[in-house]
Amino acid sequence: MSAEDDSIEQAVAARRERLRALRAAQELLNAPSEDSAAQADDKLDGQNDIDEDGAQEENPSMKFRNYVPHDKQLQEGKVAPPVLPKFEDPVATEPPPTEKKDPFINIAPKKPNWDLRRDVQKKLDKLERRTQKAMYKIRSRRNKRRRLKKKMEKMELASSS
Repeated sequence: MSAEDDSIEQAVAARRERLRALRAAQELLNAPSEDSAAQADDKLDGQNDIDEDGAQEENPSMKFRNYVPHDKQLQEGKVAPPVLPKFEDPVATEPPPTEKKDPFINIAPKKPNWDLRRDVQKKLDKLERRTQKAMYKIRSRRNKRRRLKKKMEKMELASSS
């Protein structure tokens, strides 16, 4: 029976080593920093402590990621915040694009109807002068009518008094 016990113990030890290796590999995938690998080895050694009876020790280990406990014993279980890699914004590092001016912009007219305005400008000037003269005549006629009305009113007042 001792041969069977030895083979069982060897199988248990081999299985335990494989589980440690798998856990270490999983920890490395989750946190690739050097500190996490060291913590994973310490953690695995502490978790697999076996008593003489074959049962694992009951060692409550609490991890506090976002909570700071008031008890000094529980503060030992506080986990250091992970170190995040620096993020470099690729948009911010690029210089602002310089505006390239097209040399043909100066050649093209700014307004599409510039040639029409040029051709019609003489006629527009004549029309503007005629409009100004007509407005002057209308104002002068109105002023004459007002003056005549005032004179008539004065004459009526003088004749009635």
